[in-house]
Parts: sequence; structure tokens; C-alpha cells
Amino acid sequence: MILSMTGFGRATTVFGNKNIEVEIRSLNSKLGDLRFRMPGNYREKELELRKLLTDVAERGKIDVNINIRSLQGDDDFSLNVALFRRYYTELRTLADELGIEKADILQSIMRIPSVVGSADAMIDQAEWKALLDTMQLALKDFVAFRQEEGNAMAIDLRTRIETIDELLQRVEPFEKDRVEKYRARLEQNLADFLGKENIDRNRFEQEVIFYLEKIDIAEEKVRLEQHLKYFMEQFTGQNSAKGRTLNFIAQEIGREINTMGSKAYSADIQRIVVQMKEELEKIKELVANLV
Repeated sequence: MILSMTGFGRATTVFGNKNIEVEIRSLNSKLGDLRFRMPGNYREKELELRKLLTDVAERGKIDVNINIRSLQGDDDFSLNVALFRRYYTELRTLADELGIEKADILQSIMRIPSVVGSADAMIDQAEWKALLDTMQLALKDFVAFRQEEGNAMAIDLRTRIETIDELLQRVEPFEKDRVEKYRARLEQNLADFLGKENIDRNRFEQEVIFYLEKIDIAEEKVRLEQHLKYFMEQFTGQNSAKGRTLNFIAQEIGREINTMGSKAYSADIQRIVVQMKEELEKIKELVANLV
């Protein structure tokens, strides 16, 4: 099972005369970045809520919005009277000095932070339990969204890994062909320069062997095949948080493909290597969005 870092979940519960709504959104991020928007009197519960979210969400840029409002429209609020009076006195004096209209002073003051806010009431334990239950419902919806996205990505990832494996199998025929072509070209060049009868066959074979060792990609092919198998093993494992592991394996796959390309000395193998790189880039893009 794999999970996408992109996720969305929402749940709403009616508790008494209040409506409790929890909304969770997440986007791609290398680290865990969790941000809350909630009523002021619930700030003391943020650590508890944060642990609940991180245990489930694990990784990603996550925004949590908690909204609790009265169904009768009689939400508790507080007016900082002393602060309001001070702002009003200062602004009215300044308006008189500068000859500015006073019509919008009241509206301007009401928009200033800390003048009007939610009342800092004690948290009702029954309401807190209702909020936790709503959070669990939103998380369930959130995880289901991530799983659905992850399943679609899993199909794409499997297809691309299998494509790289198929491309790897196409390399062998061109390996043999390039050896024969090199041997024939080297022998022809020596014959043109020295004459066929003057070629030292032992030295010629030594040169061929030296060149073959230089361009041999057998080890790279074996390692690449092992990396592809390991990718699939991790990919199909039970652990849901596998994005970092798959990213590391993808880097190793890229290293072997690049080495094969640098040692190819064959236009046909180079074309296969380019196709492998195209598939790998798409794999990296997908893996970067996994939890």
C-alpha cells in the first residue's frame, strides 16, 4: 500500500446547538509541516491534536481548519472595551488634526486584531469529545483520499518500473553487435595502416580485450536489475511511509543507467538509455509525492 501526500478530508458534527466542522488538506512537502486554524479557547489542546494528526498523516504540508459555530447565530464573542476606547480617542484626535472624515472610524476599529474576538470560555469536555470524534471522521476521509490517489500512482509506478526492466532486456543483442563491429573496424584500420600480413594477432587481441573491459556494462546491468527488484519489494511492502526509501532507490537506478550510457559506445544502446531516463524522471516525480 502506498499513500499520496496530497489529501483532503472533511467531517461535520452537530453537538447541541453548535456545528463542529473539521477540514484537513495536505500537499507535497519533504518534511512534516502542520498548521492549525481553530477557536482561541482550543489552543491549549493543540499539542494533543498535533500528535493525533502526525501519527496518521506522517508527512506533507498539512493545514487543519477547525470551525465551531452556533446554529442559532448567538456565538460567544468578547469586546475589549478599554482597547476600543483608546483606539477611538487616538483616531478621533488624529482625524481632527488632519481634517479627516470620522465616518469610518468605528468600522476600522472593529477590524483591528484583539478588539473583537471569541470569548475565552472554558472547554466543555463533552464538546471536546465531540470535536475529537469529528477529527477522527475527517482523518478517515483524509486517509481514504490519500489511498485512492496512491492506488492510481501505484499502477503508474509499476508500469514504468516494468518498462525499464523490459528496456534493459533489449540491451544484450546490441552488446554483442558492438563488439563485432569494433573488432572488424579495428582490424580494418590496422590492415589499412600496416598491411594485413603485418598485424600482430596477439597484440590485436590484447587491444580488443582492453577495449571490451573498458566498455563492459555487465555489472551495471546486474546492479540495475537488482535495484528494480528492490524497488518493487519496497513498493509492495506493508509499510505505508515509503516515499523516502523509494526515492533513494530511484537515485541508485539513475546512477546505473547513467553509467551504462557513458560506457555504451553504441547508438542503439544510447537510445535505450534515453528511454530509461525518461521513465525514471516520471518515477521520481511520482515518488516525490508519496508519504
